[in-house]
Amino acid sequence: MEKKLSSKDYLYLGSMLFGLFFGAGNLIFPVHMGQEAGANVWPAIIGFLITGIGLPFLGIIAIGISGENGLFDLASRVHKGYGYFFTVALYLVIGPFFAMPRLAATSFEIGLTPFVAESQKTLFLAIFSILFFALSWWFSRNPSKLLDYVGKFLNPLFLALLAILIVMSFVKPMANIHDITVLGKYRDHAFFTGFQNGYNTLDVLASLAFGIIVVNTLKNKGVTKKSTITADTFKSGAVSVLLMGIIYSFLSLMGTMSMGKFDLSENGGIALAQIAHYYLGTGGSIILALIVVVACLKTTIGLTTAFSETFAELFPGLSYSTLIAGVSIIPCIIANVGLTSIISYSTPVLMFLYPLAIILVLLGVSGPLFKNNPIVYQTVTIFTIIPALIDGLQSSPAWIQNASITQKIIEFAKNTLPFFGIGMGWIVPAVFGLILGLGIYLIKEKL
Repeated sequence: MEKKLSSKDYLYLGSMLFGLFFGAGNLIFPVHMGQEAGANVWPAIIGFLITGIGLPFLGIIAIGISGENGLFDLASRVHKGYGYFFTVALYLVIGPFFAMPRLAATSFEIGLTPFVAESQKTLFLAIFSILFFALSWWFSRNPSKLLDYVGKFLNPLFLALLAILIVMSFVKPMANIHDITVLGKYRDHAFFTGFQNGYNTLDVLASLAFGIIVVNTLKNKGVTKKSTITADTFKSGAVSVLLMGIIYSFLSLMGTMSMGKFDLSENGGIALAQIAHYYLGTGGSIILALIVVVACLKTTIGLTTAFSETFAELFPGLSYSTLIAGVSIIPCIIANVGLTSIISYSTPVLMFLYPLAIILVLLGVSGPLFKNNPIVYQTVTIFTIIPALIDGLQSSPAWIQNASITQKIIEFAKNTLPFFGIGMGWIVPAVFGLILGLGIYLIKEKL
């Protein structure tokens, strides 16, 4: 008999999913965006929420609707080789190469830097990274306990601590939002700039990884019918995105108001530390340290689990225990290059992968309308991958961006692709690919 979940179960599942999503980028990028957006913060927030919570929600639903066992099966609808490429690339980005090192670096920079002398930062970052990933490895050894670790304990603790800082910021605001100067692209393109900033959270990519964790958790609770799994995934995801949307908005507004007392920070981590110290002094720094370490640790546990379970299935010669060890050691090393460097080198990779993730999510959700015909997946992907690659080049470090061949490619794209100037050059080709694919599908159906 199919088990029916209680409201409490949905709350715990939603809390687990929120806990898995809400890590380093979710804390630092809304704050920094708020500082730059100034008086235009609301359109920036709306754009940010579309990529920050709307698309991740669809990503979770896509896994639930697809009936597949995870990202690899969904991406393999394009081609099995593409399934391997996209799955490996995505998990490396949200795993040991970018997201996980960023989680540790953010924890250290926001939480512990105020208590460490400048001359000792390198040493203490190394020690902290080892302890951080050792703890993540320990929790990740038993993935069946993820709901208890994250949903019932770590996430409620995180929310309680963060609420203290948010309440203080709004009880005694540093400035009137409408008085804050608008900076950079936010002057003319606040919505689209916020939309792109949502990429930095990595949540659309993470949704394709975490969706299967929710599905497996539901199955472990006795939910086996496909339609029920889809419905329960939707309900759990709704709890998660509602929480995320509220907190993103508060963090962005906190960032904007902070410009009344502080200069624009190098990254949102520094701004958060300044805000916490302003309101609560040393006590605020301690609370913020706890907020950040708990937030980043719970997401790292989820990423370690998702990465290792997926790679153990893709490459049967690798055991889960070996993978969680490896995926803890690699980011422990990379974390020591520093938060700002990690962010700068991850951006071009995200600009390339995000359009591919977005179209996969949208096709996964709408797939039943065209019977998940591979030709539709293939044409949309083919027409998206090149402009996505050029978007990545445009966001690359200067030594790549200034190369003559890169300049020629970017100049050609500027003159050819609509919306390329705002990082959306892939949209029109993707729509063309969709129309072409649907046309071929309909013709074949009639033959």
